[in-house]
Amino acid sequence: MKIALLGYGRMGKEIEQIAISRGHEIVIKKDVNDVIDINLADVAIDFSVPTSAFDNISNCINNNVPVISGTTSWLENYDNAVALCKEKKGAFIYASNFSLGVNIFFELNKQLAKMMSNLEDYNISMEEIHHTKKLDAPSGTAITLAEGIIDNSSKTMWELDKKTIEHSIPIAAKRIPEVPGTHTVWYDSEVDAIEIKHTAHSRKGFALGAVIAAEWILGKTGVFNMKDVLNIS
Repeated sequence: MKIALLGYGRMGKEIEQIAISRGHEIVIKKDVNDVIDINLADVAIDFSVPTSAFDNISNCINNNVPVISGTTSWLENYDNAVALCKEKKGAFIYASNFSLGVNIFFELNKQLAKMMSNLEDYNISMEEIHHTKKLDAPSGTAITLAEGIIDNSSKTMWELDKKTIEHSIPIAAKRIPEVPGTHTVWYDSEVDAIEIKHTAHSRKGFALGAVIAAEWILGKTGVFNMKDVLNIS
């Protein structure tokens, strides 16, 4: 499989190593302003910057190249990317986190939210920790976790670095050097607490998931997510 890396930062380099180890070829390594011929690739993996993501994705879809995107903070254009993909009969996956473990964690989080939804004595809070070079806060992963709770409970919103208030999920975002990503969800009451947590030991898990998603989407048409890749119903 010939892969275009749209964004060649730390994640792009990690994806390159994983892809080559799985027998694939990197034919494009695109930085922000590079001009490329996307048709050289069988599939593209976008871990670029928010200002480039939609243009990268659109270029792939317009040229019938399946595209995987893990870039965050561009989602005001997500619906436009979906509409373009459907119009062009392309193939597209966006995920806030491609780690296989995190995507299982997303589903555990939803199930726990359903189980706790009628237990009003528990306050919900979240924490995410990432490396100091991460630009957005809270992380896309934390937002996905919060949305999973909101969809399955009486909570209606999340707030960054706020104390617990009714119908809101407070998210604490911390930045510590060389932390790939740690996400924790707490349910706390006067008598006990329940905690679920995912800790990434390295970026390899994110890179492996992105490459597996690229392998999976080849030859398919449509808009997908990691639940499709992992066959999680």
